[in-house]
Amino acid sequence: MDILLPKIGFSMTEGVLSEWLVEDGATVSEGQPLFSIETDKSTNEVEAPASGKLSISGTPGETYEVGAVIGSIS
Repeated sequence: MDILLPKIGFSMTEGVLSEWLVEDGATVSEGQPLFSIETDKSTNEVEAPASGKLSISGTPGETYEVGAVIGSIS
């Protein structure tokens, strides 16, 4: 399952991947906080959409468009 940068606010088109809260290769549980993103208005933690092994592809500090693939859970 792909992990996508979510749309947090109505007008959000992009966000900065602040940090991963879990290491690459770790086993995660659905609902567990995975990463945080910054927008021009706030910083938010995003939860895992499923349980499984995390594979990170997004780089902290980089800006991504809403819907961009930043990792996966298998």
